[in-house]
Amino acid sequence: MSDESPLLRSLRAAVAAAPDDVPLRLHLAELLLQAGRDDDAVTEAAVALQHAPGDADARALMTRAMGLPEAPRTAPPAPQAPQDPRPPQAPQPPHTPEPPHTPPSPPDFDWAAAEQEVGDIVPPRFVDGTEAPLTVDGHGDDPGGADAWDVDVPGAVRLADVGGMQEVKDRLEAAFLAPMRNPELRRLYGKSLRGGLLLYGPPGCGKTFIARAVAGELGASFLSVSLSDILDMYIGASEKNVHDIFETARAQAPCVVFLDELDALGAKRSRSHHSGLRNVVNQLLTELDGIAADSNEGVFVLAATNVPWDVDIALRRPGRLDRTLLVLPPDAAARDAILRYHLRDRPIEAVDLGKLVRATEDFSGADLAHVCESAAEAALLDSARTGTVRMITMKDLMGAAKQIRPSTEPWFSAARNVATFANDGGMYDDLLAYLKRKRKL
Repeated sequence: MSDESPLLRSLRAAVAAAPDDVPLRLHLAELLLQAGRDDDAVTEAAVALQHAPGDADARALMTRAMGLPEAPRTAPPAPQAPQDPRPPQAPQPPHTPEPPHTPPSPPDFDWAAAEQEVGDIVPPRFVDGTEAPLTVDGHGDDPGGADAWDVDVPGAVRLADVGGMQEVKDRLEAAFLAPMRNPELRRLYGKSLRGGLLLYGPPGCGKTFIARAVAGELGASFLSVSLSDILDMYIGASEKNVHDIFETARAQAPCVVFLDELDALGAKRSRSHHSGLRNVVNQLLTELDGIAADSNEGVFVLAATNVPWDVDIALRRPGRLDRTLLVLPPDAAARDAILRYHLRDRPIEAVDLGKLVRATEDFSGADLAHVCESAAEAALLDSARTGTVRMITMKDLMGAAKQIRPSTEPWFSAARNVATFANDGGMYDDLLAYLKRKRKL
């Protein structure tokens, strides 16, 4: 929340990173209770009790947060033997005495009422194992078949949410989005919707996020596919998985199928020594072509790879993944947006983002996240040593930026040789222009 203190925001982040740490969660709940936010304190105490049902501190804090009288935490006194008021009688034959009656325990906290109070706030951690098995999307249907693949509904992520990178957005608009947004012009000029787009570039530069943004621009569902989703130990099962994925996308059209790490899914068959991988590539080619005419209408294929030179050339034939787009390290505007995002919930003071942006030239998005994480770690350790909590400062961030080398440098070293000596058909012209502009040739 925007009105929370930096300490509360930091504690929330720490609890999110270690959800099983009951004492830390109870400390957050205590501070929320002191701040007069009883409902939030009840929520945190309830989650703590799910992790540690018998924790007395959690029960006491829940009781105080709900405004109920605290139950006594001391054990009740041992029961006394009842006194017999009758006069003494003659000796009787021996018999087995009945055990003394134990008085009822004092009233305890009403946990049923507490569960009803927070039932709509804290979801159950477990479900009944006797219920029907759930599929990936949460429905109780048979998990087999094409409908079992996890298809994300049209999301709210748009290209406007991608900071900077205007050149990438312009290329996407011209090569991919404009024809799809204007069906009348597309029919007038005979523009086909067949084919897909291959995103390539250094790792950690946002190719997956851009693919999700394209799906958001099209108002389409999003189906992300990786090697682990396809490969199977049984003969023929991997090919069936590829077919089921595309059948699901056709049923959910409009749908964006995103093939992540395409070099693993569609590696060059001439280099593959395993017939199973070659068959996967063959099946992928068949699905990209479409078995029947217009069977792939409304199915948009995007793929991403760090090493496009390892992708089978048949996948880049016209009508398949015939357009390529170079996704470079984030520019200054994008770095500013990424740094703001990763620092938004952390306690910072006197941070000069312009200076930090200039110091992180050629850093990938993942590198920038690592800078923020390292700076937060330095401030945390310093606070632990001194016993005084302090803010993250510019010194922490600049120190982290100087210690971290851009992870894009090894990629450019390998890509330079490919772009210079193996630029078949001008596929790497964009990369060559960037290397010349950055004086890396």
